[in-house]
Amino acid sequence: MDYVNAFWVGGLICALVQILLEKTTLLPGRVMVILVCLGAVLGAVGAYEPFLDFAGAGASVPLLGFGNTLWKGVKEAVDDNGLLGLFQGGFKAGAVGISAALIFSYLASWIFSPKMKDE
Repeated sequence: MDYVNAFWVGGLICALVQILLEKTTLLPGRVMVILVCLGAVLGAVGAYEPFLDFAGAGASVPLLGFGNTLWKGVKEAVDDNGLLGLFQGGFKAGAVGISAALIFSYLASWIFSPKMKDE
């Protein structure tokens, strides 16, 4: 059942984002920022953990999950280091995911030979 919940919740998040992109004039970059900020806010008010427990990877993989990861990192760093943690917590929490994305996208560019779009 965990796989089913992850599938439909992740799909619902993606479908809602697609509707938002098509029905508004928001650019994709702004929508991504909205999702990251929404994940951080939901984490701050305590609503993301129950959602994550229910949906698993369907909630942790999209950008909402990245925002929540940043929030948790900042919260832990502030608890440990005070005000300085505000600046270092997000970097520490997001470093593995960002590094993996960069490394795997670089490897994919070697394998698939990307080309620029013709205008």
